[in-house]
Amino acid sequence: MTPVLAASAFDSLRLDAVPDQESLRRAYELPSDAAVRKQMTELTEQTRRLIGCSSLVLVATVDAKGNCDVSPRGGPAGFVAVLDARTVAIPDATGNKRLDTLQNVVATGRAGLLFIIPGRPTTLRVNGRACVSTRPELLSQLTAVGKPPASALVLGIDEVYPHCPKALLRSGAWKPEQWLPADAQPTSAEVTLAQLRMPELTIGDIEKAEAESLKYRYE
Repeated sequence: MTPVLAASAFDSLRLDAVPDQESLRRAYELPSDAAVRKQMTELTEQTRRLIGCSSLVLVATVDAKGNCDVSPRGGPAGFVAVLDARTVAIPDATGNKRLDTLQNVVATGRAGLLFIIPGRPTTLRVNGRACVSTRPELLSQLTAVGKPPASALVLGIDEVYPHCPKALLRSGAWKPEQWLPADAQPTSAEVTLAQLRMPELTIGDIEKAEAESLKYRYE
């Protein structure tokens, strides 16, 4: 028997949600000319340099049924390769092996990237067509994460958009004096243990597994 799920806040709020794009636009002023004009279809010298400074990129994808996913990718600054003004490649360092992002790309051929530079408020959005490549001559160029990856996510750029820094400034993301104390949040091991719902495991088991995973993170 399929369990009956309790109604959530979303179920209530969606009843009178904004019904269409025209209604949504009426709730806001029109964007400035600059906000529209700075969208481009290829990289400039400056946006190439931003990608070269980025050590963290968030990858947004969707599967064939419309289920969304956002996953982080990290490495030393410049780990994302700029192949030309319309193409970038992200090496796939071994993670949890679920392949959520890569399977979505194979299914839909689309992805969105948000490049982040630690300590700086600038972010760069890059959206476009995407594919997964295992071509050896490409992978041999992508060794910033330790060795050639098993595959690379290749993005053919349709949109390049530099965001204003307001979100990161508001968040205080790079201001240690605004950070919460370490004990204000559950640890990664505590979150994982609750998610696994396996009573035979302990916090110690999860912490050991996490430590070993980080130790061999490039394998």
